[in-house]
Amino acid sequence: MNDFLKIVRERRSANKFIENVVIPKEDFNDIFSELSLAPSAFNLQHAKYYVVEDKSLTDKIYEASFKQYKIKTASATILVTGDKNAYLSAAQIYEGSMMLGMLDKTEYQLMIDTINNLYEGWGESFQHDEAIRNASLSAMLFMLLAKNKDWDTCPMIYFDKDKISQLLNIPENEVPVLMITMGKTDKNSIKIRGYRKPVGEFVKFY
Repeated sequence: MNDFLKIVRERRSANKFIENVVIPKEDFNDIFSELSLAPSAFNLQHAKYYVVEDKSLTDKIYEASFKQYKIKTASATILVTGDKNAYLSAAQIYEGSMMLGMLDKTEYQLMIDTINNLYEGWGESFQHDEAIRNASLSAMLFMLLAKNKDWDTCPMIYFDKDKISQLLNIPENEVPVLMITMGKTDKNSIKIRGYRKPVGEFVKFY
């Protein structure tokens, strides 16, 4: 079994962590550096990350997340957001490609016009959905990269988005997509993996 499959198969959602374990900043830096390669529509890189390690702030996050115990024991709680206005950075992002000779001025302007027409033409609901789609892609890669560093994670959607946004001063243009608790799982809490549908139940070939 290659290393990638090992990571995929060993990644589990951790419901209880070993307390008082510190995640080295080097590990976070390595993870986020590789995470910059995550796919996103038009390379707009919609995802933003807010890493909470401070105990007093964690207590407030715990209260705003309906007192889920995993937050109390985790080494860090990470909010992942998606930027509804990511398309407004297209000109800056693609300017680099033009300077490197990957695009000429005509191709550059065509790309910017295409992005603006799509995101503005399809409206706010599309911008909102795109923020969630692209941040979700990034978040999954984050969890795999964390596992590659021997850190365990758990994605969470059960929290008060307004309260969390207030606590972390999240800009209005960013949608809270999910939270990820991270640390070393308490192995006494590990259960047998739950039922997984056979391939034939969720895949159709045409």
